[in-house]
Amino acid sequence: MPANALGQPIGQPVLDWQPASPPPCTPMEGTFCRVEPLDVDRHASSLFKAFLMDEDQRNWTYLPYGPFETESDLHEWMVTSCLGSDPLFHAIVDNQTAKAVGLASYLRIDPAVGVIETGHIHLSPLLQRRPAATEAMFLMMRRVFSELGYRRYEWKCDALNARSRRAAERLGFRFEGIFRQATIYKGRNRDTAWYSILDGEWPLLEQALCQWLDPENFDERGQQKVSLTAFAESVERAELA
Repeated sequence: MPANALGQPIGQPVLDWQPASPPPCTPMEGTFCRVEPLDVDRHASSLFKAFLMDEDQRNWTYLPYGPFETESDLHEWMVTSCLGSDPLFHAIVDNQTAKAVGLASYLRIDPAVGVIETGHIHLSPLLQRRPAATEAMFLMMRRVFSELGYRRYEWKCDALNARSRRAAERLGFRFEGIFRQATIYKGRNRDTAWYSILDGEWPLLEQALCQWLDPENFDERGQQKVSLTAFAESVERAELA
């Protein structure tokens, strides 16, 4: 641990750091899906239809907005809330149908220190438990680390949102703690669970995700043959050998 002239412990030096770039408004292409900047006129209708498949509307519980009763309500919310540069909203488009089936964004973007967050993640039933859902998150990670050179990628969610927390951990985010009474939404308290991936952790995680996303890892029904956890453990063992 380095120390200053007063003998106080200080952080490791960050040598030759150059600020990262803001994420560009360009699509990210994958095998199963494409993640592209949100275009309200092009994406709103297919997103509304996909979200309607969530019949009991449980996907909206932990989001600070929604559900939207009509397509025009969703369209209006997108126009007023989703067209800025932070958060930078993206539609997740299924490559087989060319329809938008989910949303995700970059937010709290801080290129100066290389920190960026993902959030506003809403995966419709057409995307849940599908390879495209994992690939969409992978494409966003790859842009953050491999393309733009960020140091830290964050995932935050309501501490009571068990599904989001499991997804973060499965994708390789590491739990950092809970911020108590962090905010209020929909008239209720939110304790926020924090997760992150660091740039030094990315190479092994990228390798595991690439292996899992290989089309050969899925049968004709789209079911995985080997789990992402198994690939991650295999990559880690190889690194330690």
